[in-house]
Amino acid sequence: MIKHIPNFITALNILCGSVAILFAVSGNLIVAAVFAFLGIFFDFFDGLAARLLNAQSEVGLQLDSLADVITSGLVPGIIMFQLMNLAFVGEMQTLTDVFSGKGWNVGVTNYLPLIGLLIVVASAYRLAKFNVDTRQTTGFIGLPTPANTLLILSLPLIMEYQFSELAESLVLNKWVLIGLTLVSCILLNAEIPLFALKFKTWDFKSNAVRYVFIALCIALLVLLKFLAIPIIILLYIVLSLIWKETD
Repeated sequence: MIKHIPNFITALNILCGSVAILFAVSGNLIVAAVFAFLGIFFDFFDGLAARLLNAQSEVGLQLDSLADVITSGLVPGIIMFQLMNLAFVGEMQTLTDVFSGKGWNVGVTNYLPLIGLLIVVASAYRLAKFNVDTRQTTGFIGLPTPANTLLILSLPLIMEYQFSELAESLVLNKWVLIGLTLVSCILLNAEIPLFALKFKTWDFKSNAVRYVFIALCIALLVLLKFLAIPIIILLYIVLSLIWKETD
């Protein structure tokens, strides 16, 4: 019974990701972000539970990656698609709208938001590589999909809760969104060593980068709220490069 607990937590991740997709497709990006956050929460704790209960399994590993394709692949891809719809077309659309007669009349601009779905492809490829890459047992090579998802999720949350003219000019700028999509796809699969928030022990010396990162994250979130998330992702990459820690 105990060995199934991590897989049950992973199943909750899949469920939350699926609900997030439904809300994202319907244009409710805030509720979609909430369910995606819940999915990422369960994604963190399924691995932790597996280690604490000594219940790691090959099935659990594959199930976890499949869950990440949904919550940390499809969800950010669809959210980016909808943000690009706002930037290019001025309103959110379903795929039916994109390929409707109206879409043909608008022209190529109506189809450019589909670029956002490249995040889905890049995320799936990154997860496939992770499953066969023996270098990523204690650290990561390339940006983890949940981290990239948090970056994308922050955009509609900033627009909703910390709106400003500057935020609107950046978040709904078509070229910024295209650039962010391409950069995230590259970072997901780049040969960049990044540390993981996995604690083998709790002493400060061997976990200095983790404790420093967590402390800075808390401070930034308190001060900047959702605006802190893009900064935190950049901080994560910078600290990883400084510490050069993969084990």
